[in-house]
Amino acid sequence: MPILEIRGLKKSFGTAHILKGIDFVTERGQVTAILGPSGSGKSTFIRCLNRLEKLTEGAVYIDGETLCDMQDGKVVYAPEKEAKRICGKTGMVFQNFNLFPHMTVLDNVTAAPIYVQKIATAEAEKTARELLARVGLSDKENFYPSALSGGQQQRVAIARALALRPEILFFDEPTSALDPELTGEVLRVIRDLAAEHMTMMIVTHEIEFALGVADRIIFMDDGYIVEEGTADALINHPQNERTRAFLNRIHR
Repeated sequence: MPILEIRGLKKSFGTAHILKGIDFVTERGQVTAILGPSGSGKSTFIRCLNRLEKLTEGAVYIDGETLCDMQDGKVVYAPEKEAKRICGKTGMVFQNFNLFPHMTVLDNVTAAPIYVQKIATAEAEKTARELLARVGLSDKENFYPSALSGGQQQRVAIARALALRPEILFFDEPTSALDPELTGEVLRVIRDLAAEHMTMMIVTHEIEFALGVADRIIFMDDGYIVEEGTADALINHPQNERTRAFLNRIHR
């Protein structure tokens, strides 16, 4: 059974049609990179998969459960309690970190497990410290976000997402807000997660990173998935003219 299945996904904001009909399936443990020009709908796509944006049309199934589907021509979501539980199987890492500035690193990582999942404080802190060690930030637990570099803040954001024990982790351009010298430390963490077979979908402009870490790549343009395939096939042997033009611009 696929861990994630999307059928006929469409999303509009008023008269602006952002996603125009997307079908996609990913298997457990698969890493998918999402490439495409700005405005192609990449970020909106992954935001639709965990209710950060509501679908205009289509269906989303997570780990065999229905988050939403079409009934009588309308999108119907699971009841609120069920929808929250299903979305709890996903985690999200944003391009601008979205850490709570008034909380320490440790409190940022433990907040959701304690207050949302009702996990005991001692257990949440134990898990948080293990995750901070995993992303190389054991010595920063009492720091506030403002005292950290952008790369360190993004690694805290990854630890925070992992603290909820998601089945799928979504990344929305996780290095776009970072200086080039800080990008590598975040990509190393994502590579480690890929080696551990974490299911991930990553919106990125880092072509070489996508080639090295992704099992599959999808190329989006104008609200559609234009081409998809293995990382090697899509990057080195693209079949669609729009894909070839995009990759040529990036490489130039």
